[in-house]
Amino acid sequence: MDVSTFCMQSHVLIVAGKGGVGKTTMVAAIARMAADAGLSVLVIELEGRSGVSDAFGHGDTIDYAGAVLSAAGANEVEEDLGPESEAPHIPPGSVQARRITPDDALIEYLADHGLRRFSKRLMSSGIIDIVSSAIPGIRDILVLGKVKQIEQAGLADLVLVDAPATGHAMTFLSSASGLLDAARGGPVRTQASEVVELLTDPTRCQVALVTLPEEMPVNEVVDAAYQLEDKVGISLGPIIVNACYPPIRGLDVSAADAAESAGVTLDDDLREALDAASTFRRTREVLQREQIDRLDHELPLPQLRVPFAFTASIGPDELQLLADALKAGVTALPDTALPDTEAAVP
Repeated sequence: MDVSTFCMQSHVLIVAGKGGVGKTTMVAAIARMAADAGLSVLVIELEGRSGVSDAFGHGDTIDYAGAVLSAAGANEVEEDLGPESEAPHIPPGSVQARRITPDDALIEYLADHGLRRFSKRLMSSGIIDIVSSAIPGIRDILVLGKVKQIEQAGLADLVLVDAPATGHAMTFLSSASGLLDAARGGPVRTQASEVVELLTDPTRCQVALVTLPEEMPVNEVVDAAYQLEDKVGISLGPIIVNACYPPIRGLDVSAADAAESAGVTLDDDLREALDAASTFRRTREVLQREQIDRLDHELPLPQLRVPFAFTASIGPDELQLLADALKAGVTALPDTALPDTEAAVP
């Protein structure tokens, strides 16, 4: 499958997964891959993390005004965007990012409805906390409503949402349906209805789940996939299996035999350390294969496998390697791998 085709199957791609599986890093890698294919990308960050920013070498936490992480045809970091920067379309091959919080979304919503003078006073009074207690899910609706507005404005070819960890993500994505059932009318119901339309239209929005090839993350991603389709009605893209150990040939040969064939002498401590490392790696590969096979059996969705990054942090160089790995997985997918109208989970 062509990368551009893959990335443009829906306007919004929500990336979700259990905490610690590398979800934010995968958001950055998808953004890098899409930009390399000549697409414009807007990353929406919800929780104030700096992972995407760090991966692109930007270094600072993204705020509501946003920032250019990668300019078209270059990897250098640009200056922060101004507060009125949302109007222009993002140039092809560029990655921009912004953080959206319920408070920011509410201020803008009130301003759009002629209440700009009162919006900040209302926020400082703590009324949003009162409203949140009275109307569960309203914070999530405010954020998703802003995502919907960005999607409808067509600011970028691909809008990537770095969703909360899986437990909160389920509440985050199902809040609109709950409010739609509870609200009989008014702007809250209208907003909820429009958000539900976005989430349930596979040409507009899909979810990519991220996991590790380990038992607990696989259990959680399988459960999340079924809940997302059953409770939210959202379409699922491929499962991204992060941190896969690439196979190494020759691990079945003992360190002593390998040293002898190479004409090298090993002391006992080094030989034992090498044999222990070899045993660990072989065991890890076996366990990894078992979990990947189980995932394939329990959740029949395409998989994109990303290699383990043997580094303490992810910067631009490591990000490019991960993006290239994703690209290789995408190009290996058949054109029919991702149906856009039928549920992928039976």
